Amino acid sequence: MTKLRISTIPDSRPVKLTIELPAEIHRDLLLYAELVSGNAGEAPDAIPDAARLVPLMVGRFMETDRAFQKQRRGRKPASATEGLHIPYLHPPREQ
Repeated sequence: MTKLRISTIPDSRPVKLTIELPAEIHRDLLLYAELVSGNAGEAPDAIPDAARLVPLMVGRFMETDRAFQKQRRGRKPASATEGLHIPYLHPPREQ
């Protein structure tokens, strides 16, 4: 049997989390979504769903947390999905 570089397909299905945000953070998240969309001052239905920003924000937060990254590098991956390239956080680099 040929030895392939990719031996397994990692589980990359999204995990659904339900959280409660303080009202102030929710208002700021809605404002952030409005500013990102470029639709400041427009009707709420013209603004993209603010919940779509949360995974990007959490990912960027962890990506830029030096202490977390240092601890993460020192650990052995617990699953096949750890340490994988996350496409929505890291666009492909041109070579």
